[in-house]
Amino acid sequence: MILDRFRLDGKVAIVTGAGKGIGKGIALGLAEAGADVVCAARTQSEIDATADEIRALGRRALALRTDVTVTTDLEGLVDTTIAELGRLDVLVNNAGGTGPRPALETSERFFEAALRFNVTSAFLLTRLAVPKMVETAGEGSVVNISSRSSDMVQTSFVAYGAAKAALNMMTRNMAAEFAPKVRLNAISVGGVETEGLAVVLTNDAIREQFETNTPMRRPGQVEDIACAALYLASPASSWVTGKIFQIDGGTEAPAMSVPTPPL
Repeated sequence: MILDRFRLDGKVAIVTGAGKGIGKGIALGLAEAGADVVCAARTQSEIDATADEIRALGRRALALRTDVTVTTDLEGLVDTTIAELGRLDVLVNNAGGTGPRPALETSERFFEAALRFNVTSAFLLTRLAVPKMVETAGEGSVVNISSRSSDMVQTSFVAYGAAKAALNMMTRNMAAEFAPKVRLNAISVGGVETEGLAVVLTNDAIREQFETNTPMRRPGQVEDIACAALYLASPASSWVTGKIFQIDGGTEAPAMSVPTPPL
């Protein structure tokens, strides 16, 4: 059956940023497909809630408080996963995000923090996880959550856009090195209806502009991204690696722009 290729029964996944939004949606989606899930994020109460929902689906879950910008936290995340669940098959590098800031107001510290949060952390966790995937499962899949900011010009997003562009290239480079045992792909996400987009979607005028400039005439839902993540995590995509999937409602230009002060 073709649907069997989307199953993750007996597999173990780590999802960062799993306490809310896209990360939580992906964690629940993987669990619905049969995976046991390790939920990682900085807020313990949020990942506890996600883990409880996963257990209610009949799957095992761990809630491990993790700051992905701290290398020792990443090491502990992988070590605890192997110690508690015995294997690792899937890694979803979802944690990330950087707010808008005009380029001339972007400090060295702000720019470097964006790189650390959005790409360096994913690199380090992938480097830790991949050998464990091969050792415990013989193969694996890494899904990186990127953004259309990586390839569309958006004012006030120089730090975030540069970091996500780097994440895309990192995905492609590592995929070539780790094939055929471990596959790496990324999802380039458009505007999804989460807490991070609330400032846009709670203002009727701005929301109308956003929807008018999006070909599908609506913001994305968490489940739209979770479905793509499940495909890339599962055997359904066994011949896919090193690719960047655009899940964005059809946008080819920013649905809205952040104004910047004149030079």
